[in-house]
Amino acid sequence: MSNLFFHHNFLNMHFPSWDIKLKTKAFLMAAALCFTGITGFSQRSHLAPTPPMGYMTWNFYADHITEQDVKSIADAMVTNGLVRLGYDYIFIDDGWQGGRDNRNNIIPDPIKFPSGIKALADYVHSKGIKLGIYSDAAPLTCAGYTASLHFEQQDAKTFASWGIDYLKYDYCGAPSDKETAMKRYKTMADALSNSGRDIVFGICEWGGRQPWTWGSEVGGNLWRIDGDIRDKWSASFDAPGTPTGGIGILDAVNRNADLVAYAKPGAWNDPDMLVVGLYGKKGPSGDLGGIGCNDIEYQSQMSLWCLQAAPLMITCDVANMNAATKRILTNKEILAIDQDPLGKQAERKINDNNWQVYLKTLSDGSYAIGILNTDSTARKYNLALSQIGLSGKYTTLNVWTGEQKKNQSKLMYEVKAHETIVLKLKQ
Repeated sequence: MSNLFFHHNFLNMHFPSWDIKLKTKAFLMAAALCFTGITGFSQRSHLAPTPPMGYMTWNFYADHITEQDVKSIADAMVTNGLVRLGYDYIFIDDGWQGGRDNRNNIIPDPIKFPSGIKALADYVHSKGIKLGIYSDAAPLTCAGYTASLHFEQQDAKTFASWGIDYLKYDYCGAPSDKETAMKRYKTMADALSNSGRDIVFGICEWGGRQPWTWGSEVGGNLWRIDGDIRDKWSASFDAPGTPTGGIGILDAVNRNADLVAYAKPGAWNDPDMLVVGLYGKKGPSGDLGGIGCNDIEYQSQMSLWCLQAAPLMITCDVANMNAATKRILTNKEILAIDQDPLGKQAERKINDNNWQVYLKTLSDGSYAIGILNTDSTARKYNLALSQIGLSGKYTTLNVWTGEQKKNQSKLMYEVKAHETIVLKLKQ
């Protein structure tokens, strides 16, 4: 607002003979320019006030996703209570495209999606679920399908006309420099803003150009921080001879731990999809050493993603979840930590001797603490709360076991290999 007062005073000082109508018109023009700049920076930030939650098709279906698959996912998400808990997106990943028509409008594959995306979106919306879709900032997508470079405005309007609520925008086949990436992502973000529909924008260039430093500036609501996650605990635990390049749960956590300053409502660090419940399924998540995890490790992924305020994108078979998978994905206490409206990402306070301790401030003045044992054996851990900057005594709630303890100033736990103890602390 100070800029507006500057323009007003500038007009009075330098053009005192102008009549009031001319001064008012000039002032309003300056105001419009000022607010246009403000709006351009923040107009998309309201679209994801908490990290998006839902189902991403890639790990389970790869590029073979069909209309009937999406309907079945929607039905299952309603039946098993996932939608009621806040998992209210289905994200259709690569493989839905059928090229372009004679007017260059992007179209779905007529065999995979015979009813069209608009009819599918209507079905999904009727279930209380929003629909996401996928494209790429190049001529072709990662799997070789039609993408959106030079068709951004047209594709954004097409997506809006279909009722799309989210766009995952990949970067396969695009130049490696940061400047081009920023330009291409901003072009699509602007197109989405001008599409006539609110569409959340997910930047997916895998972290190589540090999108956390510019993603919000160009209109992104979340940005991938690293490569595609695989169904494994960590690259460091790969067997000898395993192909390199696939990151695991711990690898993504360690990268994200350094990016606390960049997360806020409407702008989220995205460590990629949940592999919870995949158990080594063949396909994208099973590549590059993705041999599967145990339920302790899957629970740790859920714990750490929620502490780090990450988007929660399920990728297992939601129609056939076992009891352990359902328990992990539907825990209300851990989901509340992820979806806390304050939007703080947990800060890693301790990273030593294969122990990591995370502290997250919550909107009601309480705290969430995560204690991660990265070692391959169970160990005991003692923590004085003063070590992480908390004074006084607290009532603690273990969000996974329900155990409560009162008057705690020190924490003492036996922590299994790769387990994350998560506590809510309240004075």
